[in-house]
Amino acid sequence: MFLDGIRDELLEGLNSHTAFTIPLFGGIPVPESVVVTWGIMAVLVILSILCTRHLKKVPGKAQLVAEMYVGFINKFTKDTLGEEHWRGFAPYFGTIGLYLGVANMVGIFGITPPTKDLNVTAALALMSCGVIYGSSFRVKGLKGGVHKFFEPMPLLFPINLMEVAIRPLSLCMRLFGNVLGAFIIMELIKVVVPAIVPMALSMYFDVFDGIIQAIVFVFLTALFTAETME
Repeated sequence: MFLDGIRDELLEGLNSHTAFTIPLFGGIPVPESVVVTWGIMAVLVILSILCTRHLKKVPGKAQLVAEMYVGFINKFTKDTLGEEHWRGFAPYFGTIGLYLGVANMVGIFGITPPTKDLNVTAALALMSCGVIYGSSFRVKGLKGGVHKFFEPMPLLFPINLMEVAIRPLSLCMRLFGNVLGAFIIMELIKVVVPAIVPMALSMYFDVFDGIIQAIVFVFLTALFTAETME
């Protein structure tokens, strides 16, 4: 009976709940992960406005934090993509890194991370792959972008073509699997040891591991982008 209770708790936690239904076309369900994502976006937009609305030569604490983050992203992108192409990609890497960092850490507030939803991680992976392969055609043109699939020899064309599906799948499943695994472990701990221990471990699984997964996702996207533009 105890194990059955744990199983039911896990299944309930793993379900993608519908937050509300839009009364159009017979009802359009809006998942909880979408609502949480909207909330994260709103918070990040408001914080961005607050940190940049009164820019000063001698920055305050909020402006200093914003400048440090922007400087770090710019340097990372420049080192990865090179002096010529980095500027157009830095905003995307910075934005996706902020979103993932916050999305993976909202569990400490009792909110289900949206990245636990496979649809969210799949959408993020498809966006990143659009950047990865779009950059190749943007830099090399249509002919050069297509020719990339035949390098270093035409015989490898099928393998290079498979990467178009493998890369978004790897980005998606790596992020989804790690966030889901951390969520399952935390749910099990909450059932077995409901006091004190979950709070301490939450700092690892929700904060440290969440930040690591955001860094890995951004790093791999940048690495794949640099590879396609070589």
